[in-house]
Amino acid sequence: MLAIRMQRKGRAHYPTYRLVVQESQRHPLSGRIVAEVGNYNPATKALTLDKEAVEKYLKNGAQPSSRVAFILKKNGVKLPKWYKETAAKKAVAKHADKLRKNQPKEEAPVEETPAEEAATPEAA
Repeated sequence: MLAIRMQRKGRAHYPTYRLVVQESQRHPLSGRIVAEVGNYNPATKALTLDKEAVEKYLKNGAQPSSRVAFILKKNGVKLPKWYKETAAKKAVAKHADKLRKNQPKEEAPVEETPAEEAATPEAA
């Protein structure tokens, strides 16, 4: 099965990626690719993409990775109906009952106000 994924290139602390089509069983850095369909630079958000080639491989069953699918969708490439988007992860606190916002609030003791004391002499 073919996969469309990103292959990291560039130098240390400044990655650039090639969008490649390769066998899904191979490691992205193995170097054995079927085709290179684009380049992506995350620092400048620059993208070069061969849309016709990408659509051809998608029609033939190539599975895009989640990040590649996001980039393709953002740039107007229609994804096939069989592609399912990954669900967004939600952070869950391990001990939610210990969080300060979930603790019962302590109420301060209510003291008599001077207005109440002033009201009693007028009644007398």
